[in-house]
Amino acid sequence: MSKISRETVGEHLMDYMLAIIGKTRMDMIDSPNYRFEFTLTREQQIVFGEYAIFVLQKTFKFNKRKAIDTFNWFWDKFGVRIKG
Repeated sequence: MSKISRETVGEHLMDYMLAIIGKTRMDMIDSPNYRFEFTLTREQQIVFGEYAIFVLQKTFKFNKRKAIDTFNWFWDKFGVRIKG
């Protein structure tokens, strides 16, 4: 795995989120409505959120509040449905 940089952090977070549910970016491309067809459980979303906030803090040297805001933006744009 290559080092996570400011240029690749979005791709890394997307790949990580998709890996949690057993999907890849190719699956995402093949599914025009992936945000509604792919789902995470609430527990998976919490795990992903904690990981993403940590990665954002380390990559951008953000404080936690800024990392949370950035994660929320990422989730609004690219997050998938949450089941149960």
